[in-house]
Amino acid sequence: MYVFTKEKDKEKTFINEEIIKKTLEETANPDSKQIREILQKSLNKQRLEPKEVATLLNASSKEQWEEIFEAARTLKEKVYGNRIVLFAPLYIGNECINDCEYCGFRTSNKLVIRKTLSLEELKKEVETLVSKGHKRLIVVYGEHPKYSPEFISKTIDIIYNTKLGNGEIRRVNVNAAPQTIEGYKIIKEVGIGTFQIFQETYHYPTYKKLHPRGPKSNFAWRLYGLDRAMLAGIDDVGIGALFGLYHWKFEVMGLIYHTIHLEERFGVGPHTISFPRIEPAVGTPIAERPPYLVSDENFKKLVAVLRLAVPYTGLILTARELADLRREVLKLGVSQIDAGSSIGVGSYSETDPEVIKKSQFILGDTRTLDEVIYELLKENYIPSFCTACYRAGRTGEHFMEFAIPGFVKRFCTPNALFTLNEYLNDYASPKTKTLGKEVINKEVEKITDKQKDIIIQGLKRIDMGERDVRF
Repeated sequence: MYVFTKEKDKEKTFINEEIIKKTLEETANPDSKQIREILQKSLNKQRLEPKEVATLLNASSKEQWEEIFEAARTLKEKVYGNRIVLFAPLYIGNECINDCEYCGFRTSNKLVIRKTLSLEELKKEVETLVSKGHKRLIVVYGEHPKYSPEFISKTIDIIYNTKLGNGEIRRVNVNAAPQTIEGYKIIKEVGIGTFQIFQETYHYPTYKKLHPRGPKSNFAWRLYGLDRAMLAGIDDVGIGALFGLYHWKFEVMGLIYHTIHLEERFGVGPHTISFPRIEPAVGTPIAERPPYLVSDENFKKLVAVLRLAVPYTGLILTARELADLRREVLKLGVSQIDAGSSIGVGSYSETDPEVIKKSQFILGDTRTLDEVIYELLKENYIPSFCTACYRAGRTGEHFMEFAIPGFVKRFCTPNALFTLNEYLNDYASPKTKTLGKEVINKEVEKITDKQKDIIIQGLKRIDMGERDVRF
């Protein structure tokens, strides 16, 4: 087993800075014919190569970008249909021994209030989330000795075993520090969904500058963190970059090379890719003035290119962004969003005037879950809390067996309708329930094969009180 020491941190990795920069330079000012050929490959649901991704990133005219945006919209519909998966973040603790310059949780930040949920406080947080209708969470931890694999497993076990009325959490994804293989095995045993690690920046000199102290200062240990997860048997992993630390085109290329690395080594790429932009955080000057500020327009461009580059990978758009921008970006290939989010430790179950001092950054979209669902329904999306694939064992390579031929919509649309119907019956406001039932009826009418009767019967079972109906 390769051991990543401080000395080995600089050894060769699958991220080659010179090759990335050279590829971006060589593909400058592409013509429209080149771009259309690449778009056609993507629309045929084939993952793009780095040179093709660089070519799209370097599109230079408004007309070229309009074609890219339209292709991203079309591809999303082809692969995922009109469903949008919903989840909420749950911060378990903000204690941290790293000193990342852009993070409100960094160890040298004296303005942040340190807090780790007790097991009883955790249960209250989960009950509050369940009472709003949530079924999917991502749990977040700082990097600290107290957040051991055993502690992480215990907190997740409590989440799964907390029930309230008809509600429960059915999938817990994890955003935590990179683990050893043995540590991942302990966490896997409790039945997690996706294990997520953001590299933050794939540009090594920038990474070293921004991570001066703590375990996170080791670039390679973090970069290969998901390799160890896969070796431990966790076959759903999520990657991401924090946009604003280095040039956005370089970071997109880093995400693509990371995807290719996982595909080549394990036969399957990441289940999700996240692309948050750096946001203000208490006591964190660099977050107020990001070194490589990404404009709203460039943000839309990078999302569209990621959608086209990796057709079968879920794209996660977070509530860091303002609601108006989320409405625009959602159309460009996003498949998952958080809603009704709060990121202060303990802030779901209690009103805390100092919540900002317990938060990693400041949220942009503070709408309630019901408000987000109502708006999604108005825009003809199907809000989904589906967890069926994960619980049926359709993960990793097995998921791709269903996804690549285009069968995901055959599973995902029925299950999205079932979970939406649960939400409407148990938690929705009157106007959301009325609109949601109309949307469900319209979607059912679109179905012309033998699935239609199965879906109608499943919806009736839910209306009669049955829960956790899945296809």
